[in-house]
Amino acid sequence: MPDYLLDTGILIRHLRHSLGYQSLLERLSQDGTICIASLTRTEIIRAMKDRERKSTFSLLDSLDTLSLDKETADLAGELIRTLRKNGITLHLADAAIAATAILHKFDLITTNPKDFTMPELTVWQADEQGNLNPA
Repeated sequence: MPDYLLDTGILIRHLRHSLGYQSLLERLSQDGTICIASLTRTEIIRAMKDRERKSTFSLLDSLDTLSLDKETADLAGELIRTLRKNGITLHLADAAIAATAILHKFDLITTNPKDFTMPELTVWQADEQGNLNPA
């Protein structure tokens, strides 16, 4: 049974009631464990409107949040460094999310697979209707 790490875009679409995203989370939770990285939680909270506080924290608190520990921070830094050598800019949050998925051996569910080109990472792209396709 696979375990899944949800990227920020998945939660945004769920919170905006995008067609198919509630059922996507339900399907994933029946398949395995679903979690978020601590920086995903930070990204969601920083963009939250006051009127969205209750629904946002209800969703966030229903998911396990994986902390940014020393090992994850080190790997995130290495990912940024390595990709920069190849002319690719990787943002800190994306690096931390990727490192979290890699270290916990979770499949990453995202709407932006181009941000996660690491060969050691299994990535699934969610489309506009919440369907998953290998990235």
